[in-house]
Amino acid sequence: MATSSLNPAFAYTVVYVKDVAKSIDFYAKAFGYHVRRLDNSHRWGELDSGPTTIAFTPIHQRETDQRSGAVQTSQTVSERPPLEVCFNYADVDAAYKRAVENGAVAVSQPEDEEWGQRVGYVRDIDGIVVRMGSYVAKPVKED
Repeated sequence: MATSSLNPAFAYTVVYVKDVAKSIDFYAKAFGYHVRRLDNSHRWGELDSGPTTIAFTPIHQRETDQRSGAVQTSQTVSERPPLEVCFNYADVDAAYKRAVENGAVAVSQPEDEEWGQRVGYVRDIDGIVVRMGSYVAKPVKED
């Protein structure tokens, strides 16, 4: 196997939305993020989320539609986009409650999973599924 000098860093997740300013405001209120940037044209926004930026841009724009094709959106609530945004919280129940109180659509209330994580699901204002989970617990050793 050939070695490479490439060492990529995961820099951005770009979420295509109907209204960038509304989505930025929604994510700040519902999920607790701070807005890093919203440009004056409201065609690009970023949330301060650590080393990987969560960015928002309009669903349709000349630059991306012509270069890489039009964004495909779900047609019904039983469909979901091919993207799921996942956030980890120390208190999933409180985070889930905050999200729903701030406009997220409840999908599945938090519950404990067999792998040691507490997980709940909501949809954002554009129908994107947001997974809200705890950090995975370390397995307990049995003596």
